Amino acid sequence: MAPTKTGKKATAQKKEKLFHPQSRKAGQLARVQHRKSKLADLAKARLEKQRLQANIFSFFYHVLPEEGALSLENLHTIIRSVWLTRFDEEIAEEQKSRRKGRPKSAKEQKLEELKLREAEQYRTGLEVIDLTDETNVELFRRWDQKEVAFIQQLRFIRISSEAPEVAVVTRPGKHPLLKRDIPSAAPTQDQKMDTDEAPLLLEPLSRFSSTIAAMDGPA
Repeated sequence: MAPTKTGKKATAQKKEKLFHPQSRKAGQLARVQHRKSKLADLAKARLEKQRLQANIFSFFYHVLPEEGALSLENLHTIIRSVWLTRFDEEIAEEQKSRRKGRPKSAKEQKLEELKLREAEQYRTGLEVIDLTDETNVELFRRWDQKEVAFIQQLRFIRISSEAPEVAVVTRPGKHPLLKRDIPSAAPTQDQKMDTDEAPLLLEPLSRFSSTIAAMDGPA
């Protein structure tokens, strides 16, 4: 006598049980899935944000002097001549490859908008790691170029092109070696670094050392 398959069919039917779209159980499952998806998106956004921050800090890590610290004047020179011009070559290439009468490419538009936004930030006040403080620079040299949490222990200052002789301490630093009296006012809300302003377009660090490239005029 052939064995009955009733048990297997019942199990399969149980596994394939469907809920009515308007049922309470279906609503619960939908909420759970939505929450999981939202958490996954937040985790992905957080990792991307940390990666962008690490790339920005890496730029300043690679302009550290071999020994000692930078002068405030030298820090401004790096911001003007290297940081704000790091995409000039690519913009020039995009302009050169654009045929006459054709609109700007999406890449060219994004790079130009990014450059303008960063230039405005520098004009009104740009928060950077304090590379003029020797203790801070020595601590910065210990960074593994990955862990963003380590950077949060360092000292930050705000500088601007409108007042190049002024550097305002926005975060004195949490590292024990930086625990000392600093002659500056406590940072206001608008002086705190907005990490959401991290550039959306970052290139390999080898390009950061490029100087201002000659840009072609409109095609």
